[in-house]
Amino acid sequence: MIDGPRFPRYPSIPHQCIVKGDGIYLSIAAASVLAKTHRDAYMRKLHLEFPQYGWDRNKAYGTDSHVHAIKTFGYTPHHRKSFQLKELQMSLF
Repeated sequence: MIDGPRFPRYPSIPHQCIVKGDGIYLSIAAASVLAKTHRDAYMRKLHLEFPQYGWDRNKAYGTDSHVHAIKTFGYTPHHRKSFQLKELQMSLF
C-alpha cells in the first residue's frame, strides 16, 4: 500500500494507492514516520556540506530564505528537480 493519490509508478510491483492512508493503516503511518525521520537526518547531513541553504531548518522546503539561497548560489545536485519553484522558472514571454 502507498499513501496518496499516485498513478501506478511501479508497474512490475503490485501495490495499491490509498488517499490519507497514514490515517487508516498503522503500517503506512509507521512508514511515514520512518521516512520523515530519515529525510530530516539526511537534510542535516547535507547542511554540513551546503550550510548556505539552511537545510537544517527548512528541510528543503521553499521558505523565503531557501529561495533567496537558490537565487544567490544556484541549485545543487541535491535539489529535487521535480519541485521547481515557479518564480525561478524561465518564462517564454
